[in-house]
Amino acid sequence: GGGASLARAGAMRLLTHNMLACNIKGVQNGYPLKIEAGEVVTKEADFNPDFLRHIYPKLQWAALRAGAASMGEPDTLPAEVTEEMLGDEEFLQRFHHVLLELHLETGGLVCPETGRRFPVEKGIPNLLLNEDET
Repeated sequence: GGGASLARAGAMRLLTHNMLACNIKGVQNGYPLKIEAGEVVTKEADFNPDFLRHIYPKLQWAALRAGAASMGEPDTLPAEVTEEMLGDEEFLQRFHHVLLELHLETGGLVCPETGRRFPVEKGIPNLLLNEDET
């Protein structure tokens, strides 16, 4: 670990996607944002099973699986996760890959309610709202 460079911190990974929602005023169903994948790259990340076990309860699992599918990833994650799986190396490796190693370099994030598209360029989502949206 240690100070990740800004470019890496801004990486549009599924970990980030899982925490993002559409914040347009009045929107009721702004989560999860739909991913329109342009370029997806895989970048190796350090495998840390403890981090995965710690972050798992905070994630929306269905959104993670849907996000992976939108990024063209084969469906390697189960619909339900058991306590047992969180102790299983093979499962954790697949979880790690989907959560941390897939990067959306270009594409868009789309509000499921309004269809508003937020562009992603060089791995950084632009979620700025127009004045009439705040």
